[in-house]
Amino acid sequence: MDNPQIPNTKDPYAALRFREFRSYLGMRFFFTFAYQMQAVIIGFHIYHLTKDPLALGLVGLCEAIPAIGIALYGGYVADKSEKRALLFKIFAGVFFCSLIMLIATTTYMHRFVPVSYIIPIMYTMVFGIGIARGFFSPATFSIMAQIIPKELYPNSSTWNSSAYMTASIVGPAVGGLIYAFFGITATYSVILFFISVALVCIFFLRKHPPRFIPKEDIVTSLTEGVKFVFNNKIMLGAMSLDLFSVFFGGAVALLPVFANDILKVGSEGLGFMRAAASSGAVLTMLAMTRISPMNRPWRNLLIAVAGFGTSIICYGLSKNFYLTLVFLFMEGAFDSISVLIRSTIMQLLTPDEMRGRVSAVNSMFIGSSNEIGAFESGLTAKLMRTVPAVVFGGCMTILVAGITYTKTKSLLGLNLTEIQDKEHQEI
Repeated sequence: MDNPQIPNTKDPYAALRFREFRSYLGMRFFFTFAYQMQAVIIGFHIYHLTKDPLALGLVGLCEAIPAIGIALYGGYVADKSEKRALLFKIFAGVFFCSLIMLIATTTYMHRFVPVSYIIPIMYTMVFGIGIARGFFSPATFSIMAQIIPKELYPNSSTWNSSAYMTASIVGPAVGGLIYAFFGITATYSVILFFISVALVCIFFLRKHPPRFIPKEDIVTSLTEGVKFVFNNKIMLGAMSLDLFSVFFGGAVALLPVFANDILKVGSEGLGFMRAAASSGAVLTMLAMTRISPMNRPWRNLLIAVAGFGTSIICYGLSKNFYLTLVFLFMEGAFDSISVLIRSTIMQLLTPDEMRGRVSAVNSMFIGSSNEIGAFESGLTAKLMRTVPAVVFGGCMTILVAGITYTKTKSLLGLNLTEIQDKEHQEI
């Protein structure tokens, strides 16, 4: 049955019964597949050329700076634009940057251009992808709310996160294997193919005209979105918690160092290490379609963040490849619980006409904290060495969860409806 009039909130497949949501998931899956392939290949390739962990951090910084810098404007554009056309432009920009990286690495492999030229080109294209990311998150957040009934936001968030995590499992593993057996050129060719498939999926979405018509200047419109988030204490708390935990827990950026120098498993092992975290995430997401963490969301969010930090410490101390996979699996599982709770709270508390701008603020808090966290991990690894840097990040994540617990004890026993009512009363 397509487009059911009365959604069954107890049906674990309720969101999937909407045809347009399935097209959206296809777009999200194939784009994420390509993006995750590219992320793991860029990191491993640059580390292979430089042997410098700080270079890995700079990859994240090159993407985070434009993503953060343009995020608020991206949210404003997403609110006032037709969503399908905007998504097409974003994906076309990513396709162009990936094509340039394909050409640059192919030229390098043929020994026409020295390495000293290749690395700046790679950083520049990563910067370009960061610009696209500044528009991507607000656009996808806004359009998802328009294709699914409000009653199904928790269910759609679960499937949306599952599609992301599934692609994050397959992408790094496939990327590592193709790179190992067929080289960098073949890997980028596959990346471009899947970006093209994602572009095709966009055409199966309906046109979604904007629900926000600006009546004031752009600065006032942007300020309105920022004020909404900062006046919404629960949303701000969830974003802040995730920001600091991901910032200090960005040790996954150092996986190429572990794969190459500590565990000595090469690019194939790196692909499986990246996939292990995503496997834990997607399996947990699928379990959460039947066992929801939203009965006590704030309590479960704090437990998940503390578990995330503990898993990072264990991964940093592990000297066994298979044990490392187990700890990375646990890290992904805890992270997925945090993502689901935070995204559901955002969907439910955000007015339709402000979704792009609120998502932009979230992007500045969360979306780019992975890259800033990657830079922090690369810098601390340079200063402290790799293993101490990872353990430090995990300890700081647990500390953040502990401080948040002491400040928000009144929220621990509330269910999702009670949290909504509390926030509306305070606003």
